[in-house]
Amino acid sequence: MARFRNTLITVILFALLVSAAPTYSHWAQPVNLGAVVNSDSMDFGPAISKDGLSLYFNSNRPGGFGAQDIWVSQRAGLEGPWGPPMNLGQVINSANGEAVPAFSSDGHWMFFQSDRPGGFGGNDIWVSYREHIKDDFGWQQPVNVGAAVNTPFLEQGAGYFQNEDAGSPLLFFNSNRPGGIGGLNDIYVSQIFPDGSLSPASLVSELSSPADDNRASVRFDGLEVVLVSDSPGSLGGFDLWVATRETVFDPWSTPTNLGPLVNSLSSDQNPNIAADGETLYFASNRHGGVGQLDLYVTTRTKQHP
Repeated sequence: MARFRNTLITVILFALLVSAAPTYSHWAQPVNLGAVVNSDSMDFGPAISKDGLSLYFNSNRPGGFGAQDIWVSQRAGLEGPWGPPMNLGQVINSANGEAVPAFSSDGHWMFFQSDRPGGFGGNDIWVSYREHIKDDFGWQQPVNVGAAVNTPFLEQGAGYFQNEDAGSPLLFFNSNRPGGIGGLNDIYVSQIFPDGSLSPASLVSELSSPADDNRASVRFDGLEVVLVSDSPGSLGGFDLWVATRETVFDPWSTPTNLGPLVNSLSSDQNPNIAADGETLYFASNRHGGVGQLDLYVTTRTKQHP
């Protein structure tokens, strides 16, 4: 009897977990963030703060310290306009390249890629801490996340995920290290332990393919991920693809293309899902932009049964 009761409880909990997963409308037509944010240079790698008021990205526009620097644009409210981007300064940026930032869910940590001295080779994943999560210029000296993640090959496109149901936080990234499925890059994941150390990175085979698979951005509940790939079926260059799962313990579904409303005949890349699950930032060199690569945003609405 006790065994039956425990099994029944497990089934009920599973059903509740699945039924609690939100559903959404389709993504809307993407909108260019405009000439205040974008420049005639390359602007990509967006990361939106949890409150939606600070938009980080990297750019090689004039006024930086190296090949690519990380910049931030701020706004006073969710409906307000974005202000002129400001360089994060030489604590974060160097004479080398810094790109594709990603925040921890509590806003204290920022992961990004850099080929600065002190790494393991090529681009590595680095991390910086700030005490006050509203201070966009309070970042401390970055630290290389170490050999559990970084190799002599390329490690790029960091994405952070933390959910109470999933246990320890996870760091997603892409790498061209040997041992992947194929193509230039595959998706990997590493567990972040309470002491700050990371587990040896493992291949996420469901999200990797013989094509070139990059930056995976996981929704707040861990049930949806948007990534970049030039897999067969892409409309042109890189496209945004999506995969889902029923619970955080299940494998991901086979990624599917987000379609021609979001993707273009040009290159669409570097997705970042906002904390609300209803806003997606990305970069594209599609026709009609301001510069070589521009930042875009698309939105959707949560569906209520």
